[in-house]
Amino acid sequence: MTGQGSHTAAVQKAAIHQRAVHSAGALALALLVATLLLAAAGAAVGSTGWEPLWSDGGAASSAVLWDIRMPRTLGAWLAGALLGLCGAVAQGLFRNPLADPYLLGSATGASLGVSVLLVLAGASPMAAAGWGARLGLTGAGFAGALMAVLITLGLARGVQHTLRLLLAGVVVGMVCGALSALVMFRMPEVMLTVQVFMLGTTGFLGWASVQLLAVVLVLCLAASVLFSPALDALSLGETTAASLGIRLAPVRMALIALMALGTAAAVAQVGLIAFVGLVAPHIVRTWIKPTHRWLLPLSALTGGVLLLAADVLSRWLLAPQELPVGVLTAVLGGGYLVWLMHRRPL
Repeated sequence: MTGQGSHTAAVQKAAIHQRAVHSAGALALALLVATLLLAAAGAAVGSTGWEPLWSDGGAASSAVLWDIRMPRTLGAWLAGALLGLCGAVAQGLFRNPLADPYLLGSATGASLGVSVLLVLAGASPMAAAGWGARLGLTGAGFAGALMAVLITLGLARGVQHTLRLLLAGVVVGMVCGALSALVMFRMPEVMLTVQVFMLGTTGFLGWASVQLLAVVLVLCLAASVLFSPALDALSLGETTAASLGIRLAPVRMALIALMALGTAAAVAQVGLIAFVGLVAPHIVRTWIKPTHRWLLPLSALTGGVLLLAADVLSRWLLAPQELPVGVLTAVLGGGYLVWLMHRRPL
């Protein structure tokens, strides 16, 4: 009887796993279809609203399509995917559904690093169009993000106390934001451009940005999936994770470095984009309850769809004027979280 009961339990477990895989696959397919539809919309929306160019064979139309709209569309999706992925990592690492990539002050630290580099170089983000310049922006953003994260961890005395960590992140974020404003104040000629950049914009994206974001996304996604069993174990508590053989200190440091790199790359290319990293994992969990092996890539897909949709709306709603995409994601993401909190506790 014991053997028969074990066999039945194994069959039920296999059936549950199969249903979870099917649900995750269906969600991934839906997100990919949404990505393709939004990419087509992004290629058709210009400075004056809806104006598809693929039927026009002119050289000017082709240049607008392939040199402006397509890199902006693909770059917006890649930046959103990075934020969604880093949000899922943050929520798993800190076992906090309100964690996001900006929790440890990494975003404002990255913005400080980018601001310092732009002011020292005397250039705007639009002028930094080549691979070397974009790599320099990302490197400066990563240095600033890593500095902010290390200061936050030092103030919080590790990651054991969530409240201390949240308070330290708020303090470091405010200080880095103030320093960014002070740095920009020292060079008024680039202040306006950098302010637009920090509000969140996809207008500075080019093919160099797309290539760089794609490389960082592949690296971060591969590394995070590699650490997904550790995140599953951490969801059961640190004591349980340690009893399962998880080396907590190296895992934490690796995941924090991953978050810093992904967040810095996104912030360096599109500025401060609110709520995408926080909301994307929640949307995935609303539909399915996956392990981190599925949650991480699905959150990346969801984040890409969210930011690309916001980018298309920001270009189309008030055309020919353009809304800052970071402001739009804050309004939409904040509204979604209010609805989610009203519907059920986080």
